[in-house]
Amino acid sequence: MQVIEREKLLNRIDDLKQAHGTTRSALMPILQNLQDEYGLISGLMMQEVAHALNIHPVEVEGVASFYSFLHPNIKKGKYVIRLCQTISCDLMGKSRVARQFENELGIQFGETTKDGLFTLEYTNCLGMCDQGPAVMVNDRLFARVTPEKVPQIIANCRRNFLKSDFPQIVPSDVQKSGPLLSNKLKHGDALKKALGMSRSDVIAIIREAGLKGRGGAGFPTAVKWQLAGAAVSDMKFVVCNADEGEPGTFKDRYLLHEQTDLMLAGMTIAAYAIGAEKGFIYLRGEYQYIREHLNQAIEKRKNSKLLGQSILGKKDFNFDIELRMGAGAYVCGEETALIESLEGQRGEPRNRPPFPVDTGFEGHPTIVNNVETFVDASLICAMGAKWFMQHGTEKSTGTKLFSVSGDCERPGIFELPFGISVKELLKEVGGQDAKAVQIGGASGRCVPRSEFERAIAFEDVSSGGSIIVFGQDRDMLKVAKNFMEFFVEESCGQCTPCREGNVKLLEGLELLEKGECSSSYLNELIKLGHTIQIASKCGLGQSSPTAFLSIVEHFKNELLGRVQTA
Repeated sequence: MQVIEREKLLNRIDDLKQAHGTTRSALMPILQNLQDEYGLISGLMMQEVAHALNIHPVEVEGVASFYSFLHPNIKKGKYVIRLCQTISCDLMGKSRVARQFENELGIQFGETTKDGLFTLEYTNCLGMCDQGPAVMVNDRLFARVTPEKVPQIIANCRRNFLKSDFPQIVPSDVQKSGPLLSNKLKHGDALKKALGMSRSDVIAIIREAGLKGRGGAGFPTAVKWQLAGAAVSDMKFVVCNADEGEPGTFKDRYLLHEQTDLMLAGMTIAAYAIGAEKGFIYLRGEYQYIREHLNQAIEKRKNSKLLGQSILGKKDFNFDIELRMGAGAYVCGEETALIESLEGQRGEPRNRPPFPVDTGFEGHPTIVNNVETFVDASLICAMGAKWFMQHGTEKSTGTKLFSVSGDCERPGIFELPFGISVKELLKEVGGQDAKAVQIGGASGRCVPRSEFERAIAFEDVSSGGSIIVFGQDRDMLKVAKNFMEFFVEESCGQCTPCREGNVKLLEGLELLEKGECSSSYLNELIKLGHTIQIASKCGLGQSSPTAFLSIVEHFKNELLGRVQTA
């Protein structure tokens, strides 16, 4: 019997090699496919996949054990119920939903029912921050889950979702549109306009518009494209970073649904500008339900001669896009960790230099841009740099999509000009009475009421798009603790300052919670936070203490001297 099963497995691995290739970069999709089919990744599977790809089994196990959505040698339930535990869902009553799941199933989080039907797990941001609490059952998404809806979700699982009252894809409310979201471009318009220019002219118009990366770092897009274009190589790559894992951020999820063509056009324009023939969309594992939509959009563009060979009749321009799935690792939002993951490695950031524009995917020049950045690049090529520069500031041109959640009247997506003050933004979203605003997600800064006149722009308070509003009654210690729990869990563990330092910060917050932290020890924790910022290897570690430090700075009086209640 075992021989027959092994033969079937070998045949299946051969099929997957045909679909995904025989290089190391095929490892992740092969493991994901095997887990989907068998319910786990067994030791035998890891050995045979290693043999098929000519790598050591230890390397395969190292990759499989790194990602939270892969579970080597662990058989989970038929239905894996993942409840978002990050801050926006926490504010919306996640703990009561968790308790009801435990009550209904008779197990705790991290356990599987005896009949093997259900596994309960916590997960980090599901990109439904404006509609929390959010739950994902396998690849099916549930929004605005309340304790009374829990029995219905479980019953629907038992019936294989035959009579579900919950939608599969839940769109976010666009509360305010601007030139990006209200564009009237037709299918193919942006690419046609771009291909009417020279490669250098495309980069020049992006430079003139002052476009900076919309993922949060704000690196000038034209500089990245220019460097990759000037690099000498027989192969170059374009990567769309759709690994939107920052707590409080969900605007890319909307763009992936509603502005798909402009995103794909932006990737194609970038490929034309730098001379690339292959692109990847790295889609976070939590967005599995968007996969079919994106693949259909890619096929439609191929049929319209907007992708593939001799695009729009240009014989020397060939470009294709492949969709790759992440597997639950926030650190893969960092571009070098993302590239490592694409290559079939653990998602651990690289030392820099060299930079991806010189040495990226499989050693070739590679540009990695955010979903929103590619959409903006398309609009700039179609509408012109001056059109784009009508909004924003001199150093932060254009508009920005903000994902707004928390204690406000109108959560959802807002397109607003760069340079808007925190106060003005709060008026837009109905959060004027806020106590504080977290700008930039868990890795961002907590802005107190006394600083609401500050501008949201690269030159002042920068943001990749996450805006979380905290009302007057919110406990800022609990907020800080939630963020630190997130970073402790999501650290890749590669460098000591991040791996060990964040644990110490979390322990300090737990002491504050118990009322057992002296002011002198809190000062030591502040020093540690600054050390982590300086000494960590990548952006995750360098930004991980930011929320802690800003909350301690502005709300120290609220944190100290806690009295435990019975």
